[in-house]
Amino acid sequence: MKTSRRIFLAGAGAAAAASTFAGAARAQNLIDSIINSSRRGAWGDQFDAQVSEVGEVSSTRPILSPETVRHVESAIAEYSRITAQGGWPVVPANKKLQLGVIDPDVELLRRRLMISGDLSTQAGMSPAFDSYVDAALKRFQARHGLPADGVTGHYTYSAMNVSARIRLGQLETNLGRVREQTSGSLGNRFVMVNIPAAEIEAVENGRVVLRHTAIVGKIDRQTPILTSKINEIILNPYWNAPVSIVRKDIIPEMRRNPNYLADNNIRLIAPDGNEVDPMAVNWSTDEATKYRFRQDPGRINAMATVKINFPNSHAVYMHDTPQKQLFTDQERFHSSGCVRVQNVRDLVTWILRDTPGWDRRTIETTIQTEEDQRIPVANPVPVYFTYISAWSTGSGVVHFRDDIYGRDGVEELQISTAL
Repeated sequence: MKTSRRIFLAGAGAAAAASTFAGAARAQNLIDSIINSSRRGAWGDQFDAQVSEVGEVSSTRPILSPETVRHVESAIAEYSRITAQGGWPVVPANKKLQLGVIDPDVELLRRRLMISGDLSTQAGMSPAFDSYVDAALKRFQARHGLPADGVTGHYTYSAMNVSARIRLGQLETNLGRVREQTSGSLGNRFVMVNIPAAEIEAVENGRVVLRHTAIVGKIDRQTPILTSKINEIILNPYWNAPVSIVRKDIIPEMRRNPNYLADNNIRLIAPDGNEVDPMAVNWSTDEATKYRFRQDPGRINAMATVKINFPNSHAVYMHDTPQKQLFTDQERFHSSGCVRVQNVRDLVTWILRDTPGWDRRTIETTIQTEEDQRIPVANPVPVYFTYISAWSTGSGVVHFRDDIYGRDGVEELQISTAL
């Protein structure tokens, strides 16, 4: 397949900007010009948009689209070129570099950011961490799903010092995933959960209309890959604990605190439907697994106010959570396989748009009653749980995420587990 030759690196000057770095010799001349260029002024110097804006990271283009295939192919062509030319330098991970710092390692940081296209070569070389570097580092962090604070911490260094060769392999691996996922019709409206990014896209007419931060499964309780259709919304749901959670979490908690079920509004239901007194159960054994653990609706319910249902063999679903603070975590791999959704009521309103009688006001009013309400979705919305850890949606911007479940097959990409 012929791929486009999009150039991610800006030129070092007018002549370099007009070229496409066709050969290794010309590419080396570019790097030499970067290294030998005149040094910039103080870190607080102002800069223009041409230097600082080398491509917006955010986009309304969905990850799951045929266009993404073409953009990833272009990224592979560019990363193949970068790899053939020696990749990028390792930046020593022993200093906190940020705006205002003057340090020799900043020159290595500049060179690293220039090669990956985050910093324009017009910024020149200098040991000063100036506004050019600050904007470029924030762009790099955003592309890697990190807090864009402009400070080099452990995660930033770890992501930065993954070699170009490994990143190339990551792109090649994920190209196959995107191709497979987009080989058929996805639907005019669909929801996509990207597990490594812990992020959700609601897509309509080829455009991302909503983007939500998510919490997905732990390494030992992974969120599965699946395809289904969202067919039901439950407001103020009861929560029925899976047997795995009963064994791993609830039984140990009851051994420590006999009031755990009462404190969390969880009722023990026998197979005949009758409620069982927890004090009548032998918690030193697995006897409790023969009962159903049902949590009443309410603020402390594990699903909080909303459950999003879709048929699947894994018994997983999407839902609200009372633990809203977890959405601010850098690593959002806390669940037992289900997917928690930030600002879930926005997503539910969009899903129920074609379901008569369920506008946002009605949804909010019903939630206030704290009574269980099941709503069949008039036009079930396709939902895709995917595992895409590297992609590009154009504009020369390439995204990478931590291979949290180790499915890319390279240890260096499991950054979270290594720190």
